[in-house]
Amino acid sequence: MTRIPEKDRDILEQAMYLPMLLTILEMDRILFDKGSFKLKQPYLELIDETITAVQYDLKKTKDAMRKGQMKVEEITWDEAFTMFLFIYKGYEEKHNYFNPRIRNRVQELMEFYLYKRFK
Repeated sequence: MTRIPEKDRDILEQAMYLPMLLTILEMDRILFDKGSFKLKQPYLELIDETITAVQYDLKKTKDAMRKGQMKVEEITWDEAFTMFLFIYKGYEEKHNYFNPRIRNRVQELMEFYLYKRFK
C-alpha cells in the first residue's frame, strides 16, 4: 500500500512524463526544421509554443514537489517495465510502470498540449 496521496502521486507522475514529452517535442522540432515542408514556420511555431507550455507546467510541478518534499528518480528499465523511486516526505517507494502505458500517457499529454488544451 502506498503512503502517497493520489494528488501528490499525480504530481510525481507529471514529473516523470513531462520531461519525456519535452524530449520528444524537441526531437520533433529538429525533424520539422530539417524537413522539406513548403511552409514549415507554422509547424515550428506550434511546437515552440507547445514546448513553452510544457516547460511552464514542469516548473509548476517542480515547485510543488519542492514544497511537498517530493522527488522522483528512474531506477531501472528494460523492454517491458521502467521502475521509478518516489521519495515522499522521507519515505521511499518503488513503482513499476509498463513501458507501453508510459508511451500512451505521453501521447495523451502530447495531444492535450498540441490542441486539446485550446478546446
